[in-house]
Amino acid sequence: MKAFLICLVALALGSRPARADEITIGAAKDNTLYEDPAGALSNGAGEHIFAGVTNSPVLIRRGVIEFDVAASLPAGSVVTSVTLDLNMSRTQAGPETVGLHLALAEWGEGSSVAPGAEGTGTSATTGDATWIHTFYAGTGWSTAGGDWLATASATTLVDGNGHYLWSSPQLTSDVQAWLDDPGLNHGWVVVGEESSAMTAKRFDSRENNNAGRRPSLTIVFDPPAATGACCLTDGSCVVLDATSCAGQGGSYQG
Repeated sequence: MKAFLICLVALALGSRPARADEITIGAAKDNTLYEDPAGALSNGAGEHIFAGVTNSPVLIRRGVIEFDVAASLPAGSVVTSVTLDLNMSRTQAGPETVGLHLALAEWGEGSSVAPGAEGTGTSATTGDATWIHTFYAGTGWSTAGGDWLATASATTLVDGNGHYLWSSPQLTSDVQAWLDDPGLNHGWVVVGEESSAMTAKRFDSRENNNAGRRPSLTIVFDPPAATGACCLTDGSCVVLDATSCAGQGGSYQG
């Protein structure tokens, strides 16, 4: 009877069996790197981010976006799939490939808000990411235009206005790495077609006044291995996962 009661207590301490779960989170920060030798332009609190090349003058735009994965998932979870949703709201270009590249340095989102359609940027404020700064007007990128992996983690073809999705095994690996080591999480650089002019795409940011158009990241994951009551041959009960319980010759009651 005593052993049975101990098992009940152990069950109460344990969690439910592991199962696939899903969560959708919003961006923690986003911004645009506007090509500018002085590094004086940004749009930290604006409603849009940009990727691609403008027409007149011909200048590059690169978005940066980050999600706080570690604050949203249980530690020890296994990420099985990831989908990024961005809403594209303005362009003069036809179909263009837009890639997500792993950012290699931390960057900032200040209080700057560009005027009008926001394509030209505005004066950077303290802490903004710019073409040459990770945090204006102090630390800088190793390379003007941002530090990021040349190989995209995921790409998708972006045409007219609407929602677009990015998903791939590498994108999933990026998010898993951020969960396992939050210090590696610097988000992604959103890179459009840069080999010709007039390819720019405008995406809605986390500050957009329409909540349904803000960036979102959907993560499917397996929570950490569940634990339950393991009643051992000596009559005692402990909290273990099923595999460990079997290894000790116990009876798993999870």
